[in-house]
Amino acid sequence: MAAPKTARRKKKEQSEYFFDYSLLFIVLFLLGFGLVMIYSASSYSAFEEYEDTAYYLKKQLIAVIIGLGLMIVVANIPYHFWERFAVLGYLVSAALIPVVLTPLGVASHGAKRWIKIPGIGMNLQPAEVAKLGMILFLAVLVCKMGRGVRKFKGFLVMMAFPIPIAAEIYLITQNLSSAIIVMGIAVIMVFVASPDYKKFVIMALLVIAAAAVVIYLVVSGSDIFAFRGNRIKSWLNPESDPSDTGFQTLQGLYAIGSGGVWGKGLGQSMQKLSFLPEAQNDMIFSIICEELGLFGAIAIILMFVMLLWRMMVIANNAPDLFGAMLVVGVMGHIAVQAILNIAVVTATIPNTGISLPFISYGGSSVMFLLIEIGLVLSVARRIQLKEL
Repeated sequence: MAAPKTARRKKKEQSEYFFDYSLLFIVLFLLGFGLVMIYSASSYSAFEEYEDTAYYLKKQLIAVIIGLGLMIVVANIPYHFWERFAVLGYLVSAALIPVVLTPLGVASHGAKRWIKIPGIGMNLQPAEVAKLGMILFLAVLVCKMGRGVRKFKGFLVMMAFPIPIAAEIYLITQNLSSAIIVMGIAVIMVFVASPDYKKFVIMALLVIAAAAVVIYLVVSGSDIFAFRGNRIKSWLNPESDPSDTGFQTLQGLYAIGSGGVWGKGLGQSMQKLSFLPEAQNDMIFSIICEELGLFGAIAIILMFVMLLWRMMVIANNAPDLFGAMLVVGVMGHIAVQAILNIAVVTATIPNTGISLPFISYGGSSVMFLLIEIGLVLSVARRIQLKEL
C-alpha cells in the first residue's frame, strides 16, 4: 500500500510545481529580439540626440528587468488572490487617466499620455494600467454573472463597463489605439464567455458601417474629424502629402519593400537614419522587414502565433472559469495589439500610434505585458500535468 501512496504523492507534487517553460521561452525570445532590434533601430537617433548609441537600449533593458521581476512575483502568487482587487483595479484605472492633465502629466509628440513618477525618474502610461485592470475586472464579472452573461442584458452589462474607460483614454489622452485595444479585450472576453455569433456579427457590421461612413465623410471633404481625417486621407493616398501626413506611412513602406526576402542584414537599415520617425517605437516592424526581410517578418509573426496558441492551451485546461478568463484576456490583448501594429505598419489600416508587444520601445508597455504573462504562468502552475 505504501508504493501507491508514494506514487500519488509524487504526482501531486509534480502538478503543484508545474511550470510552462514553452511559454516562458517564447516570451524571453521576443524580449531578447526586441532589445536587439531597439538598439539597431535607435542607435543613430540616440547618438544624435543623447550622444549615446545605447540610450534607448539601456532604458528598455531596465524596464525589462523590472518587468521580469514582477512577472516572477505574480507567477508565484495564486491567481485567485487578485480577485479581491478587481473593482479597485477598475476604479484606479479610471482615476489615473485624468492625472495626465495635472502637472504630473508628461507631454510627448503633442499629446499627454504619461504620468511622471516622482523620485524614480520613470513615466507611467495609465492606458497600460487600464488594460490590465480591464482584464481582471471582466474576468471577475464573468464569474459573478455566470449564465447571465449569455443573455442579452448580461451582454449589454459586460460591454457597458469598458466604454467609460475607453472613452477616457481617447478623449483625455488622445490615444485611439489604446481605446480600441481596451474595447477589443472586452469583446474577445465576452465572446468567449458567451459565444453567440449573432450579437457579434451585428456588432461587427455596425463597426464596419460606421467606419465606412467616416471614410466617406472624410473623402467628401468634411472636416468634422479634423486630425483623424487627415490620417485617413494620408492612408488612402499617402503620395498626396509625402512630406507631412503621408511621410511616416511612405517611409515605412519603403523600408518593407527594400528588405526583400532575406533583408539587408542586421543593423544595415537606411530608413532608420532619420528617415523613418519612431523607428524604435511604433514602426519597428518595418525595420525588422528591412533588415531581416520577409523571412524575419514571418518568423516573428510565427512566434506570436505560437505564444497565442500556448495561451489557448492554458485557457482550455485552466482549473476554473476565472483562470480561463484571465488567460483569454491576456491573449486578446496581445493578439489585438500585435495585429493592429502590423496592420498600421503595412498601411492596411490608418496610422495610429501602437507598439508591437515585447519588441517596441516602451517601458510601461513591456512591464505590464510581463505582469500579464505572470498571471498566465500562475494559472498554468495550477493545471495538473495529466490535463496537458
